[in-house]
Amino acid sequence: MQTPQELTSALTAEIHKIVIGKDAQIHLMIAALFAEGHILLDDMPGVGKTALVRTMSIALGCQFRRIQFTPDLLPSDVTGMNIYDRQSGAFKRMQGPVVTNILLADEINRAIPRTQSALLEAMEERQITIDGETDRLPTPFIVMATQNPVEFESTFRLPAAQMDRFFLRLSLGYPEQAEEAEMLRGVGAAIPFDKVQPITDAAEIAALQKQVQCVHVSDEITAYIVSLSRATRVHPLVRLGVSPRGSRSLFRGAKAMAAMAGRDYVVPEDVQALSEPVLAHRLTLTSEARLSGKDESAVIAEILQSVPVPPTHEELFHAARQA
Repeated sequence: MQTPQELTSALTAEIHKIVIGKDAQIHLMIAALFAEGHILLDDMPGVGKTALVRTMSIALGCQFRRIQFTPDLLPSDVTGMNIYDRQSGAFKRMQGPVVTNILLADEINRAIPRTQSALLEAMEERQITIDGETDRLPTPFIVMATQNPVEFESTFRLPAAQMDRFFLRLSLGYPEQAEEAEMLRGVGAAIPFDKVQPITDAAEIAALQKQVQCVHVSDEITAYIVSLSRATRVHPLVRLGVSPRGSRSLFRGAKAMAAMAGRDYVVPEDVQALSEPVLAHRLTLTSEARLSGKDESAVIAEILQSVPVPPTHEELFHAARQA
């Protein structure tokens, strides 16, 4: 079995067969995979959100399904339903596309709130309930959703309860000039997804996720994570701060970042690297924040500057020797 560090390198190389650049975003998506977290890609149309998700799913070698969210999509179109079978005289369970390993929820904010809420149980508890009967979802189960933040017609804003279930939110942004030129030369006519090969499978990913859970987090790092979360709840520009679910996401994500770096312990840099993508989308700012031109990312940056950083393992070891 590969180590998290080895799989990170292999996955990145395979994804780069299609996606040019975006190293930071790819690294964070792999961290979300190891931390069993869901991903929201929030960006302009045409920057490669869907292509990135599809490429990553092929490389992972897992079952992949896509739902194109539209205003007329029903909850049963996501979860499935029980259908009466005349021949047997009994109801037959018809599984929905949510029963998979990697689910691409494309343009998730185009579905009505009732349909969006069909994913809540699946994202949090890894199960679905149809007519009172509960089915467990496959392992691993990751939702990778996309949304366009600039269109408001025929869209429905994701509620705070659903935003909180996304492990992190990412934006890809426009490519650099050299990257866009390379992209046109390589995939100008059609995206060659057939070049991407599976380099792992669901069983190995599930085993690595369990391995990541064993990464050590010191009491000092745990207190640091709690302090960052609590700081969002008392910040003067924040109306609704980070929930305990957000703290838990940062805790799990820091373990994943450490494992991907080949360490069995978390350092403050692991927490800091994830703070903005994991915490920012969970904040609800006051009207004063909007008037002052500050967004969620700016508030997280202020908090990172204000909360004292704990010492690393090496610093604690050096201090112990000096004593």
